[in-house]
Amino acid sequence: MSANLDAATTSQPSGNTPEAGPPGGRGLVAKLAAIVVGLTAAITLMLCAFGLPSANGGPHHVPLGVTGPESAVAAVQKQLPGDDWEVTAYDNSRDLVRAVEERDAAGGLAFDEDGMTVYTATAGGQMISNAISGLGTALAGQQHVSATVHDVVPFPKDDPRGTGLASAALPMIFGGMLPAIALLQFFPGHANLRTRLAGVVAFALAGGAAVTAVLQFGIGTLDGNYWVTSLGLGLGMAALAVPFLGLESLLGYAGFGVGSVVMMFLGNPLSGLTTGPYWLPDGWSTLGQLLPPGASGSLLRANAFYDGTGAGGPALVLGLWTLAGVALMYAADRRRNGKAGSKAGGTPAV
Repeated sequence: MSANLDAATTSQPSGNTPEAGPPGGRGLVAKLAAIVVGLTAAITLMLCAFGLPSANGGPHHVPLGVTGPESAVAAVQKQLPGDDWEVTAYDNSRDLVRAVEERDAAGGLAFDEDGMTVYTATAGGQMISNAISGLGTALAGQQHVSATVHDVVPFPKDDPRGTGLASAALPMIFGGMLPAIALLQFFPGHANLRTRLAGVVAFALAGGAAVTAVLQFGIGTLDGNYWVTSLGLGLGMAALAVPFLGLESLLGYAGFGVGSVVMMFLGNPLSGLTTGPYWLPDGWSTLGQLLPPGASGSLLRANAFYDGTGAGGPALVLGLWTLAGVALMYAADRRRNGKAGSKAGGTPAV
């Protein structure tokens, strides 16, 4: 009888014991709640990053040129709020147009005996141009004169609204992310550090040339020196990809992830690519122009529509980001070599 009981006890499946049961309910609920809260926070931050700049968009310290009788110029300077418009008086319409072409003014108003001429630069920012046109029309209505709008720096005739420029925002950002991801997958490890850097440089040149060709010859958005514009776009891609590689080499995929989040959630909505930098609040606009997407967009505008006027600042920002990425890769290389040397030095002689 005792032997039968022992046999029955021995044959009982181990899965029926309390220790082999499913995990506790409290731990499962806590884990699920943490995931839900984290995902909710992520989409909320995404909405804030993309929505708040647009919701607070408008003219912010826009350089506006005015010329005409002193009374008219003084009236405009007194009437327009200083936080929105920075009014500068010019001697004549020719100087005002030159200021718009040289990017000293985003647009301007010229008063004369026949009425008013409103000068805009659509290629410099569609939203700002619309605001200047509306401002001129309103002021002309108050003075009971007619207003004529003249676009000094327009988009090309094949793409008068600049839709191709807006569509280039994500390709410009992914042009920095995708090559870094691909090269990390196909050429992993510390030994391939220089290979990945060479691959990013080669892709930046090829990618910049390809994107510029589509925008300029396919869609007709750009109007400038093809090679200069393509090199500028390539520099923008390198300014994203090289820091990504540097962050990954120094901090692992966590560093790559942090860099990607910053560029997607801050760099993209604050780039001002479609609106121009003057449409964003001052602090956010400055931050956007110091990140690669914003600097790349400004460099693209300068090369494609202004014959390189104003290209120096964005090119410097992109160059510094690229050098920062190289510095991170160099630091990772030195750290790895230092660890290897310390291990070799600590090995006892046989």
